[in-house]
Amino acid sequence: MRDLTGKVAWVTGAGTGIGEGGAIALAEAGMQVVLSGRRQDKLEQVADRCAGEPGIEVLDVADKDAVNAVARRIVADYGRLDVLVASAGINVKERNWHNVTLEDWDDVIRIDLDGAFYCCKAVLPTMKAQGDGLIINISSWAGKHVSVVTGPAYTAAKHAMNAMNESINMEACTYGVRACAICPGEVATPILDNRPIPVSDEDREKMVQAEDCGEVIRFLAQLPAHVCINDLTISPTWNRGYVAAARAQLPQEH
Repeated sequence: MRDLTGKVAWVTGAGTGIGEGGAIALAEAGMQVVLSGRRQDKLEQVADRCAGEPGIEVLDVADKDAVNAVARRIVADYGRLDVLVASAGINVKERNWHNVTLEDWDDVIRIDLDGAFYCCKAVLPTMKAQGDGLIINISSWAGKHVSVVTGPAYTAAKHAMNAMNESINMEACTYGVRACAICPGEVATPILDNRPIPVSDEDREKMVQAEDCGEVIRFLAQLPAHVCINDLTISPTWNRGYVAAARAQLPQEH
């Protein structure tokens, strides 16, 4: 496994959830971590939990010019950029065909897909010039399996993210750059608060936790540079989708 001491990681969506878990895990591994998100207060709270001296860059990833500016500052400040964790993402409560608005569709696509693209595009020149770099796109179970639960905007964005991720491997592998799409099933993060049907505390405890995803992110970053994990699916052992399907197959009691 690689020693990550002194290497530089940029984590978007770092104020909560998977981004937070990834930032903390990478900082523990010795990386210089730069935290991005839309809320300064959340980023400061995460920074307090990170080892070392993390940087903070408040950012809306849907703003392409701001994304480029942050990427340039990171390289100017630290001289390199080794890992991007593109974790910024949203979903909306009214998310299905009968109630999703055009504005909400745009918001989800702009952040979940366009924002990830802007970040990947911004870091690729530096990584290619270094001859080394890892991009981790936080996708979703919904990027592999179409579901009514996540709605068409989020599902479309994550399917597209998976395709975008693999295109990076196709075009940048000869430069030493690799990309992994992590596709989590249900994770107990604040994005669950926007579910149309509330998720109980009991169910959240059985889900994958943000720190579990953080450990996966650290594992990917520590792999030798010649190893590419193209995509990785992580889900709860007690998978609510599987449980519901299994119960539907049980004989009815009379």
